[in-house]
Amino acid sequence: MRTPGASDLREELGDTFTYGEAKEAGVGDRRLYTLRDSGKILALGGGVYRWADAPPADSDLIEIAERVPHATLCLETALARHGLIDAIPAAIDIAIPRGSTRPSLKAPSRIHQFHPRTFDLGRGELEVGARRPIGLYSAERSLIDVVRLRHLEGSDVAWEALRRWLNRPGRSPAHLIELAREFPRAEPALRQALEVLV
Repeated sequence: MRTPGASDLREELGDTFTYGEAKEAGVGDRRLYTLRDSGKILALGGGVYRWADAPPADSDLIEIAERVPHATLCLETALARHGLIDAIPAAIDIAIPRGSTRPSLKAPSRIHQFHPRTFDLGRGELEVGARRPIGLYSAERSLIDVVRLRHLEGSDVAWEALRRWLNRPGRSPAHLIELAREFPRAEPALRQALEVLV
C-alpha cells in the first residue's frame, strides 16, 4: 500500500481531521505523531488534529465544534460575542441539551445543560473554521439566560449586559419579554430588571 504524501493527506483529510480519519487514510500512529512532533499538525484535544498552516482560527472553538454535537456558546461567552460585556471569560460557556453526555475537553470550558424543550430557542450558528459551525445563542436569548441564572452568573453581569442592549438601536423589550415567557420563572425577573433600567 502506498503511503500518501503530506500534500495528498492534506487534500484527503482537509484542514481539520480526527485520529480515526487519519487511520482510514492509511496514516499509522508513528507517522501521525511524527507530524505532530515536527509541528506540521496540531493536536487540539480528544483525537482532533489541524494542519499547522491551516487558516487562522480559534483552536478551542474548533475542538468544541468537532467533538460536541449541538454545542452552543451561551451566557458570558455569547454576551461577549455580541459585544454586551467587555470581559473575556476565562472559560468558554457551552450549552448542551440536558441528558447529553458531558464532554471532556482540552479547551477551558464550562458546560451548562439546558432543557431540550427550550434548547433551540434563539440558537443560531457561528463558523469557526471547523467542518461544522458551532451554535451561538442570540443576544436576546443570552440576556434571558444570564438573568434567569444570575444566582450562578452574578447579577452585575446580567444588569450591565441588559443596560448595553437597551442602548442599542432597534432593540425590542416586548420581543425580549415574549421570548422570556418560554422559560420557567424568567419573565418576572426580566420585567423587574427592565423596570429598573428603563
